[in-house]
Amino acid sequence: MTIDQIAIFSIIILTFTLFIWGKWRYDIVSIIALCVLFIADQILGGEKSGLIMDASNIFMGFGHPAVITVAAVLIISRALRNSGVVDVIARQITPLSKYQIAHISSLSGVVSIFSAIMNNVGALALMLPVALKTSVKQKRSPSVILMPLAFASILGGMITMIGTPPNIIIATLRETQYIELKTQALADKASPAAEYFISQNINIEQFHPEPFGMLDFSP
Repeated sequence: MTIDQIAIFSIIILTFTLFIWGKWRYDIVSIIALCVLFIADQILGGEKSGLIMDASNIFMGFGHPAVITVAAVLIISRALRNSGVVDVIARQITPLSKYQIAHISSLSGVVSIFSAIMNNVGALALMLPVALKTSVKQKRSPSVILMPLAFASILGGMITMIGTPPNIIIATLRETQYIELKTQALADKASPAAEYFISQNINIEQFHPEPFGMLDFSP
């Protein structure tokens, strides 16, 4: 193996070891791994090294809309939890938890709605204490409630653009892909990109690439 390959495998092994160790937060471990990768790239020769293709863009991912959106909804989730909203929901669901079907349906419905308007991971984290608390009170196995709850959070997150990070990534991907297509079409009128715009009856000069909207389901 080359020095670059040894370095990258060492960083990966170190990162997973710290994840398994569990003493440090996952985000801290990830940032440390990123910084170690950058330092190793500079030590091994910078532009001559094969660890990073473009070192100037190594921290660009922190500015991605998906990262910013997830950070924002996690703040909202914490605010809802600290404000006592979880306790209010628990009091409303407790009478329905007497019967198993009603228990699962009520929790799944609430987490689906929350997943659509905030984030599926945040909504699941928000409702997890409620599910565990009501399960213990009814002397019911938590696994009976938690698995449907997880599926409901995934389905709820698919409803809106902000419900899950992949939706945001795909939305911005369309914009970047259309920008590249427009550039190719303007540079060469006989290119496949230009033929695509012609087949779709799109005026290339007046076309402005945009990400997917909340209610936009077109390709």
